[in-house]
Amino acid sequence: MRYDGTMFKLFIQKKLERYVRKYFAKHPEVKLVAVVGSVGKTSTKRAVADLLSRRYRIRMHDGNHNSDISAPLAILGIDFPDNIRNPFIWLTVFRAARLRIKQPTDVDVIVQELGTDKPGEIAAFGKYLVPDIALVTAITPEHMEFFGTIEAVAKEEMAVSAYAKYVLINRDDVEGRFADYETNPNFSTYGTTGAAEYRFEQQDFTVDEGYRGSIIAVNHEPFDATIKVVGEHSLRPVMGAVAVGMLLGLTDQDIVSGLSLIRPVPGRMNVLRGIQGTTIIDDTYNSSPAAAAAALQTLYSFTEAPQRIAVLGDMRELGASSQVEHEKLGALCDPSLLSWVVLVGPDCEKFLAPVARSRGCQVHIASNAITAGEFVRSITQDGAVILAKGSQNTIFLEETVKILCDMSEDVQLVRQSPSWQKQKDAYFERYS
Repeated sequence: MRYDGTMFKLFIQKKLERYVRKYFAKHPEVKLVAVVGSVGKTSTKRAVADLLSRRYRIRMHDGNHNSDISAPLAILGIDFPDNIRNPFIWLTVFRAARLRIKQPTDVDVIVQELGTDKPGEIAAFGKYLVPDIALVTAITPEHMEFFGTIEAVAKEEMAVSAYAKYVLINRDDVEGRFADYETNPNFSTYGTTGAAEYRFEQQDFTVDEGYRGSIIAVNHEPFDATIKVVGEHSLRPVMGAVAVGMLLGLTDQDIVSGLSLIRPVPGRMNVLRGIQGTTIIDDTYNSSPAAAAAALQTLYSFTEAPQRIAVLGDMRELGASSQVEHEKLGALCDPSLLSWVVLVGPDCEKFLAPVARSRGCQVHIASNAITAGEFVRSITQDGAVILAKGSQNTIFLEETVKILCDMSEDVQLVRQSPSWQKQKDAYFERYS
């Protein structure tokens, strides 16, 4: 019997959902913070957990466990089984779930991201979850082969408002026209725009220290804070965390000290030291139109750099909109601000490259991430700033970063586990 799409999977899913309902019934004091959105979920989840950890005991799964089967396990703090087709393993999982329900409360707040690949999946979480706070991080093109339109994406992500007690919406990355899909009267907005109710007003920025500025919130006196991230769009997950913290009773001092704990997630706008005194912006975890555009703007902000290089990989899972979105990204490639545009992936080659070239950019097409790294290393000047941004499967630009980085330092890159390395080695051997 196949696992995927069978009655066996449905049985497992329903069983896990019942255990989660029983857990919250037995432990009503535990708060649930849910994170949804097209992009930015993991960064927001981590920022919320880091900030709240100043006062509360937190449960948060480090991985990307946000599906119908993995999310209940992450909420209960149970490891995802190695062999999901083995019924006997699930007996062990169910035993662990029952024990978790019976045990004394071991956390104060659970922070959980909820993902979607097709319409209806966010709404389905409402059958067994009642988040105390839900954050909507962004509405941008995602899995467009299933959603088709940005309106369908908006309807999907905003479905969380139907069952959350309170909703926080990223005012920068959720267009106002999607307010029609917000069905919960209990909501606020966060971000960096002046229209957001919880916002950060920037005063100064340095690569070493991050952003200095003021945190401003409704019914609250402004206070100074420093946020050590790179890129204005990286401030938004942090402000989502600040809003959650305020709603859950954190003091200004709690927030200021908690902000000192927040660092970029590996592969997400992480600034690394490169060879030849270069700076690497490692944004290789994944890529989407909004995130890629924001990453490029961050690269452009390094105005003192003698050389700026953009290494861009395909933005996958865009369906029929892939051509237009890659062309849009090509149009953002500015020859006056970029020495080179280095591309990896068939969609970048077909759609992004011609537009970037037409704008006057120097474009190099690399066969894979490794050859991209070798090319960039051959043309890099001292003090250059290099952005690496691309989707995960078949792109793997973290291997570009590995070639360009000073790996003698404590460098954390994405997808470095033995299983990932085995998959990547096979891919590069095949497509070298």
